[in-house]
Amino acid sequence: MHEAGLMEEALRAAEQAAREAGAERIHRLRLRIGRLSGVEPEALRLAFEALRPGTIAEHAHLDLEIAPVLCRCRRCHVEFAPEDFVFLCPRCGIPSAEVLRGLELELLAVEAS
Repeated sequence: MHEAGLMEEALRAAEQAAREAGAERIHRLRLRIGRLSGVEPEALRLAFEALRPGTIAEHAHLDLEIAPVLCRCRRCHVEFAPEDFVFLCPRCGIPSAEVLRGLELELLAVEAS
């Protein structure tokens, strides 16, 4: 489960940001996860629950924002949100390999005091 390693890194980054801001407690973490990132949101939540005890995020809440997939057609340049994992342009029908969104894994915000 690579989500545990990802959450370890997210907690480390959040703790570092909180401490640099002079905070001693993290109240909330916000992460954005792209649908194509390969990260399972529920596994990430479980990793958060397992890793937060004993940290300054021990009582924190985790908010996950799931980013949809957005592609752009290389031929006609239309942007579209595919309904499945076959990225066919709805205008000209060719497969699109240009993914604009959906691969994210970002720490968006840390609420701390």
